[in-house]
Amino acid sequence: MLKVFRSIIIGAPGSGKGTISTRIIRDFRLPYLSIGDLLRDHISRQSEVGREAEGYIAAGKLVPDLVVNKLVINELVHHYNDKSFLMDGYPRTIAQARELWSHHSLRPNSVINLQVPDDEIIERIKHRWIHSASGRTYHTLYNPPKVAGVDDQTGEPLVQREDDKEHVVMQRLLEYKRQSDVIIDYFRDKGILENFVGRKSNEIYPKVELYLSQLIDRSVQ
Repeated sequence: MLKVFRSIIIGAPGSGKGTISTRIIRDFRLPYLSIGDLLRDHISRQSEVGREAEGYIAAGKLVPDLVVNKLVINELVHHYNDKSFLMDGYPRTIAQARELWSHHSLRPNSVINLQVPDDEIIERIKHRWIHSASGRTYHTLYNPPKVAGVDDQTGEPLVQREDDKEHVVMQRLLEYKRQSDVIIDYFRDKGILENFVGRKSNEIYPKVELYLSQLIDRSVQ
């Protein structure tokens, strides 16, 4: 059993990382770190690194590895040094993976890789519609609105995000594979990658739970 358990969860857009992460946090009481949320918080607070990242985003550019590494490593050093955590959203590049690994006290013990077939992901995402003003999300198959095409509470029309349209989802999946394959290989070589294959989160999570139960001492979390 590991008293300090540091894990990264990775998977394509729509693979169910949020759902699986929520269940891990609930069942194993692991502190959760979303790098997307962390970045938005720094931008909102206008911290030095937040302002730096905002400049790139405003210009339509990717935030460079140097800036992302500074943000994440600083957060981990100050709040998670020699502590357990589940992290989502980092690393996204091989340079980020190498930077994380260079910090011995922050090295992950485990990388949880969710592998969901592309056709399932496309099916999940292409049927997703939102109410822009509130952010309420609907799924025409699994969580449809009471009246097709309109928000339950306001009666206002629902819209589909550009990122959720089928041709865009396919491009996002191709880009994810291009970026993630080298990261997956890197962590496999480190001996800490664990793949979880399935079509539904309810099918995948029991496998994740069994795996984590063999590694985490729940009594010290």
